[in-house]
Amino acid sequence: MIVTLTINPAIDRTISVDRLAFEDRARISSSRESAGGRGINASCVIHSFGGSTCAVLPSGGEKGKRLEALLHGCGFPVAVIPIRNEIRTDLTITDRHGLTIHLNEAGPELSAAEVAQVEKKVREMLDRAQWLMLCGSLPPGVPSSFYGKLISAARKKKVKTLLHTSGEALREGIEARPSVVTPNQQEAERLLGGTLLTRTQFLEAAEQVRTMGAESVVLSLGSRGAVGAFPDGLVTAASPPVDSVCPIGSGDALAAAYAWAMSRKAKPAEAIRWGVAAGTASARLPGMRFATLAQTEEIFPQVEARRVE
Repeated sequence: MIVTLTINPAIDRTISVDRLAFEDRARISSSRESAGGRGINASCVIHSFGGSTCAVLPSGGEKGKRLEALLHGCGFPVAVIPIRNEIRTDLTITDRHGLTIHLNEAGPELSAAEVAQVEKKVREMLDRAQWLMLCGSLPPGVPSSFYGKLISAARKKKVKTLLHTSGEALREGIEARPSVVTPNQQEAERLLGGTLLTRTQFLEAAEQVRTMGAESVVLSLGSRGAVGAFPDGLVTAASPPVDSVCPIGSGDALAAAYAWAMSRKAKPAEAIRWGVAAGTASARLPGMRFATLAQTEEIFPQVEARRVE
């Protein structure tokens, strides 16, 4: 089983408009709500690929009830930890040309007792897990060391870990030596304190993040694919050109497909191909939707992975 943790879940509201332009009105063509958060997104992808997954998440308030209703019938088990405060709402606005705006609330403050209950549930799940995916931002009240603590606990149980977050949670999580960390370009730039523009800089950045503690690094580069730094060397995976409709969530699809492939004993170079294929296929879809296995398989042969000599 691949267990995912979304400690800062959200109601994702996605609004599609005709066009986004500064100081001009846009006409709404559609609006939809879904259960959101990086770990929930990952579980959706893994389940649709035929993998076994369980999503762990806190939930509170009226929005929490809506979130749980949206997850009802999702097809995979969900472990909910009740909290006192209302969960957040995230807003995505996208137009027909692929221009997208993503607005996130900080999330509810968790008490020390609530954080302890989340940790307890994750530790319980480790006995049944092959992989643990730690996904998304930390809400107020959760210490930046939280993911690192869970990575250490998973290692003692011989459970592999994927870290998919940003900021101090990313920095401290890497120091706990996760199996793989999957930052996007902007997250890597903030982590390393510099701008990344060229292929050489991407490769150097991935290797630098690996020397900080991660066993492997998959640096997501959006429409340019991804680069990987693994114990046996560097790999580039180029994304084929496609018409991108909504790229939001593509990084979640990449991380999920990578973990899914690795759980099926794929080599890292093959797993990164699956990740790029899933991210690319998802970017072609309107709104914040994730590609099916069939849609990903359509892209997979077009993703070329090369070892860097």
